[in-house]
Amino acid sequence: MEKNNVAVETSQLSKVVKHKQLLEPLDFKLSKGKTLALCGGNGAGKSTLIRLIIGLTKATTGKVTINGLNKRKNKQQFLKQFGYMPDDFHFQKSMTTKETINFYAKIKNVNEASARETLKIVGLLDQLNEKVGNFSKGMAQRLLLAQALLNEPSLLILDEPTNGLDPYWIQQFCKLLLKAKKNGQTVIFSTHDLHVAEKIADEVIFLHNGRVMSKGPISKYREMGLYETFQQVHFDTFQKQTQ
Repeated sequence: MEKNNVAVETSQLSKVVKHKQLLEPLDFKLSKGKTLALCGGNGAGKSTLIRLIIGLTKATTGKVTINGLNKRKNKQQFLKQFGYMPDDFHFQKSMTTKETINFYAKIKNVNEASARETLKIVGLLDQLNEKVGNFSKGMAQRLLLAQALLNEPSLLILDEPTNGLDPYWIQQFCKLLLKAKKNGQTVIFSTHDLHVAEKIADEVIFLHNGRVMSKGPISKYREMGLYETFQQVHFDTFQKQTQ
């Protein structure tokens, strides 16, 4: 993999809190324009890895580069490289959809017309004047996705983006990410939904208790299937723990 074609690279990236290993040292490279799915159960380390990648959590060891940039050396440029959708976030309930998206648009130097177009993409244009406090979980998720999509970043980092979405919007989400990939954007997302991962990912990392149990191109898992691989990873782990 040529260095100028690497979107994200981690080197011995790890996290320890109070003697508990949340993420064991991890090395990986993701090429530009590729989609990586982080798969695993609750507490597997998916969110920890995402927060380490974007610099929201300080690493115990190792480093991260995004498009060749390191946060410590190029903080402002580093932060402009990606759009981030957190797993759990609460918008200001008294603000309307329009006020909320325009707040993020101003931060990212995006004009109001582009912000409205982004709302259209996630199906919230008709709720412009509705207060966010009245939103369902799925609507809030779509607004959270919209703010990540603003300014069309070269890298999208999405933590459990399909949580709370109904089947229609899960399908639309898959189409949206496939379009992003077609447009040359790189995507990292975590998910419990292995069918989504199988449909749109190029690369997969299976995590369990902060440890990488398996990783590789999606083609590596197509014959067995992601769900079956996930089951096998956990079965093997359980067997080792009980022997």
